[in-house]
Amino acid sequence: MRRFTNLLAVLVSCAGLLALSACYGGTRPPRIGSNAPDFTVQDAQTKVTLSQFRGQVVVLNFWATWCPPCVEEMPSLVEMQRIMKAKGVTVVAVSIDVNENAYLKFVKDHAPNLLTVRDPEQKTPNLYGTHGWPETFIIDRNGVMRRKFIGPVDWTEPDITDFLSKL
Repeated sequence: MRRFTNLLAVLVSCAGLLALSACYGGTRPPRIGSNAPDFTVQDAQTKVTLSQFRGQVVVLNFWATWCPPCVEEMPSLVEMQRIMKAKGVTVVAVSIDVNENAYLKFVKDHAPNLLTVRDPEQKTPNLYGTHGWPETFIIDRNGVMRRKFIGPVDWTEPDITDFLSKL
């Protein structure tokens, strides 16, 4: 019976891996390797155009104040930018908050030391095909999308900072 249980556990694990690989399919996410769509977004405080960062590595992060994983990863984004700014890495954090007061309160209370702008109509995330939060795109110095992260990330991990420093 124990052998059967172990075999069943292995089969279930393999089925789970197959299901995950079927979702990914072994191909790159759409647009990776192509030019990042340029955009301009402006709220009451800030105006951002992607092309203004040409020559820098851009970490384009889509987030919201009501999204716990987004708020969870914000300190590591701030820290990564602090560490990597001298190497030409800039974080552009685009909030999809509809509620301007919630957004302004978050910015006031947390004072994230990075460029953040509010896009309540979600024009920019729609341009990138983003529907989950947080989602982040890494754009190289030539404006080409190199990676996409879905979900919260510890941006201070050596694998990530090494990747960014090589762009």
